[in-house]
Amino acid sequence: MSHCFYLFNKYYIFLWLLIAGCLPAIAQDQALVHAEKSLLLYHQSLDSLRRVHTNVKEMPDLHFFLFGMGDRHKMIYRGGKLIDAATGDVLKRWKINKELIVPSEYLVYLETEDGRKIRIIENGKGVYIWDGNKVTVASESKLNLPTFEGQPYAPVLRVLHHEILINIHNGLPLPNFLVYKKARFRDAALMAMVLQQTDNLHLIKDWILAIRDPFDRHNQSMSEADNLGQVLYLVSLVSGKEHPVVKMVLDSVQQFGKENYIEGKTGDTLHPVFQTKWIKYGFHSLGLHDPYQIPAVYDSYSSLFWWDFKQPHVGGNRFDKASNQNYPYLVWAEDHFFGEAKGRLTNRYYPLSWEAQANDAYYPGMQVLNEILVKDKVGMPHSWHAAEMFLLLKESK
Repeated sequence: MSHCFYLFNKYYIFLWLLIAGCLPAIAQDQALVHAEKSLLLYHQSLDSLRRVHTNVKEMPDLHFFLFGMGDRHKMIYRGGKLIDAATGDVLKRWKINKELIVPSEYLVYLETEDGRKIRIIENGKGVYIWDGNKVTVASESKLNLPTFEGQPYAPVLRVLHHEILINIHNGLPLPNFLVYKKARFRDAALMAMVLQQTDNLHLIKDWILAIRDPFDRHNQSMSEADNLGQVLYLVSLVSGKEHPVVKMVLDSVQQFGKENYIEGKTGDTLHPVFQTKWIKYGFHSLGLHDPYQIPAVYDSYSSLFWWDFKQPHVGGNRFDKASNQNYPYLVWAEDHFFGEAKGRLTNRYYPLSWEAQANDAYYPGMQVLNEILVKDKVGMPHSWHAAEMFLLLKESK
């Protein structure tokens, strides 16, 4: 009898809440509780990481979030506005009393001056705007967004994954979609390592299949020798040795040939160890005959290639403070090679990755976020940096 009485009363309480219109409010309150709890967990995870990576870079105190991972429409939330990232047009505007940006949940929670509760959220299906019980589709396409459950820095990994996916624009894997318009093979290769792990290679498959020039020619139209191995590796992810660019790589590699290794320019410097590692890795990835041996000479870029061919390695000068400040991906890669924790973290909670003072970046593109980023020549987030962090932290025990 008591059990029936409990069910009877539970039913009528539910019915009363439904008639009174209280259930949506309860759901919305739960959404706020979830957002606050998730934000706390993310802050705790990032603070824990900062106790390991103690070298911190001061960044401007900006409050924004980027929506539109992969091939979705790119949008910026900032200060009660949802902005088209390409045009700067305001798509939605709210007068807000409360704002919670939860990067690890791809979520912005708002409470407006007139009492409405808004959620802008991105998930594996798309980007959605919830205004009370009304939902608006902002952009839709399928992505795989793992939670990385069980990983020591799972909330941080989710944010880093987002910062890589957000920089895929019109099918191109870009270092930063606001300041670069052309893909770079070096950055794309590290991005692809993450995309392969998270089952998102389909986002750049067409771009890889369309590669015909084995050099990206981003640095003063230079033919950089490391590009050859990077192209072969990228091709191996979605195609095979029959891909048309493979023959072009085999023809082009001859111009860099030494006795049993290759040597050419990467940037403005010769990096024979780094370049030979890459061409060997590309050959192995496609099952091609590998005639090369890694030269036993000092190369400052040798430690950037940490996932294979770690020997021979000749020690020497390491990346300096300026590299860690402006090109932090170099030091994070070096951390992976040596098992260290010198790579810099930002003192902010989003975004986590950046690049600064790059010669070929068009920093006025950051104007849509904040003028100070243009002035300081900072591009954020940055996909190579995010990928290096992701790949290192995912191996954490």
